[in-house]
Amino acid sequence: MKAHTKETQATMSPKKAIQFLKEGNERFQRNLKANRNLLEQVNDTKDGQFPFATILSCIDSRVSAELVFDQGLGDIFSVRIAGNFINQDILGSMEFGCKLAGTKAIVVLGHTSCGAVKGACDHARMGNLTSLINKIEPAVYAVKEPKDEELRNSKNLDFVDAVAMKNVEMALENIRNQSVILKEMEEKGEIAIVGAMYDISDGKVTFL
Repeated sequence: MKAHTKETQATMSPKKAIQFLKEGNERFQRNLKANRNLLEQVNDTKDGQFPFATILSCIDSRVSAELVFDQGLGDIFSVRIAGNFINQDILGSMEFGCKLAGTKAIVVLGHTSCGAVKGACDHARMGNLTSLINKIEPAVYAVKEPKDEELRNSKNLDFVDAVAMKNVEMALENIRNQSVILKEMEEKGEIAIVGAMYDISDGKVTFL
């Protein structure tokens, strides 16, 4: 599989970009990688890059977007931060990726058993991690069930995963509310802005 070019990027639609990612994840789940020469892609992309998607994911070592979507060099912009939340710098990176570099889709990718989300569920406080946790905690409060406080912590994995999904949904809202550029591009049909969850137990990505 060749690296994307200006021509192949131009033929990509938002719908097609999401489909490419879905097909890549299906290959990943089946351990059937696309046939690509990474060193050849290094050479092919030395003068420029034409990725088709921008993906915001967690720093979790098990959730590499390039791997779980079976993509090569020059295929995607990968933005990573613990808890896959939105801030001004990440929005700027997304705006660059879509408006200037031509990607057709933004995917916010959460995952099951997320350590950062667990920390938010437990209201962890430690050094600079405290500020990061504070940005995820609104998702904790937004999940109303269970009401029993003894069940609203990291030991309850169903609660953790519900918060992780809510965190993705809130990230999507923040993208649209805080970036006029990206919201306008989505409304014009130039890009798709979608959420997804990765299951660390089987490698499957489910788009929301």
